[in-house]
Amino acid sequence: MDLPTALAWLVGEWEGEGRGAYPGCDDFGYREHTVFRHPKPGEPTLAFATRTWLLDGSPSHEEAGYVRATEAGRVELVVAHPLGVVEVHGGTMTERGVELDSLAVACAPTASAVTQMRRVAEQRGDDLWYRLDMAARGKPLAFHCEATFHRSRS
Repeated sequence: MDLPTALAWLVGEWEGEGRGAYPGCDDFGYREHTVFRHPKPGEPTLAFATRTWLLDGSPSHEEAGYVRATEAGRVELVVAHPLGVVEVHGGTMTERGVELDSLAVACAPTASAVTQMRRVAEQRGDDLWYRLDMAARGKPLAFHCEATFHRSRS
């Protein structure tokens, strides 16, 4: 199965700015660079890697993983964080994006206690917009961050 249109448009490099917040944390602004690549032509999978830094230039976060389209028209996501958190998601694809909810979140013994994630990514004109909601440290699912990216390289 080839890469569906709902994922193929993501291939390339993206950069942009976003904002974040979470109960118990100060609001923050950040910059992000994300790369989506097609690791094996003919397979419905994208690899991705992203890194963020605060607006003062200090490093903030990184993550990497894989997005897979399934035969049933659904999408799966696996994400690993250097903080000791791994996410497995399932969701739906549309012509303009994906919506994903965590099926499982595993945390290393010293990692923050993340229990649930929700990710939404949409094509908005030539831009990529995304939102991440998170439940962690005993708090319910709530907004964590969102950003708009512009393609920096195809």
